[in-house]
Amino acid sequence: MTQNNIIPHSHQISKNDRKVLNGHPSKVIWFTGLSGSGKSTLASMLEAELHNLGWHTYLLDGDNVRMGLNKGLGFSLDDRTENIRRIGEVSKLFVDAGLVVLCAFVSPLKEDRDRVRSLFPNGEFVEVFVDCPLEVCEQRDVKGLYEKARKGEIKDFTGISSPFESPEHPELTIYSATEKLADSVNKLISYLNATHE
Repeated sequence: MTQNNIIPHSHQISKNDRKVLNGHPSKVIWFTGLSGSGKSTLASMLEAELHNLGWHTYLLDGDNVRMGLNKGLGFSLDDRTENIRRIGEVSKLFVDAGLVVLCAFVSPLKEDRDRVRSLFPNGEFVEVFVDCPLEVCEQRDVKGLYEKARKGEIKDFTGISSPFESPEHPELTIYSATEKLADSVNKLISYLNATHE
């Protein structure tokens, strides 16, 4: 398939026009961490707070996206890379629409996260490492996934039979095993206010 005949169309309304109309910057807040670290809970609480502040948001969550857009992708490293690539492109559309998009994905590979970061100008991609010890994640395992992975019933499970590469320089690190959820949300709100464009 050739890209030679594809010509992007320029529209009258720009990303900046949408940001001005919304009254806040648009960006992607990318939560990464092990399964059970608290990514989705934190992203959901942050979205609620931003909504109360009048910010326009959308939350993309790993399980939900795999029910539709990424249905059919497995958990091999190649499929994980494609999963994150698609999410990155969708996030780019949301940011162009003037929204704050919150992405809660294990996204275990640094290369995949960096590839998504490269889609955005400086300041529009906020990587949040939800740092939680593996043993705590296993204790929280309400879905029973770690137990199945330990038994060999789930292949390519991050932290057990598949690697997780911790971010080296995230914009923020949340220590979800020791921090109160409200404090973590406040830390994120403070960061967003401090970097408000």
